[in-house]
Amino acid sequence: MKLTEVIKNTIIQNQAPIGFDEFMELALYSPKLGYYRSGSEKFGEKGDFITAPETSDLFGFCLAKQCAQILDGNKSILEFGAGSGVLAAQVLFELGRLECLPRYYYILELSGELRHRQQQTIAKALPELLDRVVWLDQLPEGFNGVVIANEVLDAMPAKRLTQKEGKFHELCVGIVKGQLSWSLSDDAYQDANIKLPVNVNEGYTTETNPRAMAWIDSLSDALDEALVLLIDYGMHRDEYFHPQRLEGTLRCYYQHKASDNPFVHIGKQDITTSVNFSDIAEQAKLSGFKVAGYATQALFLMSLRIDEYLLAEQDEARRISLGQQIKQLVLPSAMGESFKVLALSKSSHVKLIGFKEQDLSHKL
Repeated sequence: MKLTEVIKNTIIQNQAPIGFDEFMELALYSPKLGYYRSGSEKFGEKGDFITAPETSDLFGFCLAKQCAQILDGNKSILEFGAGSGVLAAQVLFELGRLECLPRYYYILELSGELRHRQQQTIAKALPELLDRVVWLDQLPEGFNGVVIANEVLDAMPAKRLTQKEGKFHELCVGIVKGQLSWSLSDDAYQDANIKLPVNVNEGYTTETNPRAMAWIDSLSDALDEALVLLIDYGMHRDEYFHPQRLEGTLRCYYQHKASDNPFVHIGKQDITTSVNFSDIAEQAKLSGFKVAGYATQALFLMSLRIDEYLLAEQDEARRISLGQQIKQLVLPSAMGESFKVLALSKSSHVKLIGFKEQDLSHKL
């Protein structure tokens, strides 16, 4: 059965339109059919989008430097949704060079296809370290170390809301003339835990992500002493709810082309929403975390001296290539400004080197 039919059947069985978060869950994570559960190429030039680790090894090398500040031989790393496994290989390689390897490198990955790809990537790059890598299908208990979530929050199923007659209503997904289509709920949206913009125009659309906030809560329960690094595209609340952001932040990616239509290429395109880092930070504090830093990706990488890798390179052709990679990671017109790094700490009080040049925590 095609994924579109699975979604339509879900709506029919529900006898009413379903929330966009439920649609997004089905489109991305349905067993064997969802975007992240199918065997299609997703990352890199042959896929639909390029992540920072796919752009340059230097991203993972810098992240390893921040991890090294926390690791002490008995602590581990836990990465969520490790994609192709490239970031894990980068981090482990650099930690090995720094003589600061984690006890274990855990990867929590629900996709069997991606798990296989990660195993292949790490086995090819670092066969001597493969026995340190452990795949999980659920959160561990009493974890100590560093948690990495690179472009994880943006893929968590979100709700879409639209302003109508002074109140926000949920934008659901229904069936119109046999086709999947937007359907506005009659009832005003209510969630005491969610802050929404006020004094916005009729039709103003935005997103909210209760699932991401619940994930933060469950993550806190699983950790004893840990640093959590959340890297994603997003912004603080005032920017997220800017009056001119009329259509929200929903984006779909198919073969490196972006659109705002989630009803095409279902199961074959990525569906994302930007992260409201203020929501995440506030939930984190309620869950027992402390905000340990918040910066643009550019200033985070500069704090970790990404330039040192360029200065150390002797080969001119390689140096030119690294220079181009760094530009992609740090320039405002590329990933540098749109991606942010939010650090959360639990029972850890280390002043993090990654936020030496910039800490925008006061804006959250």
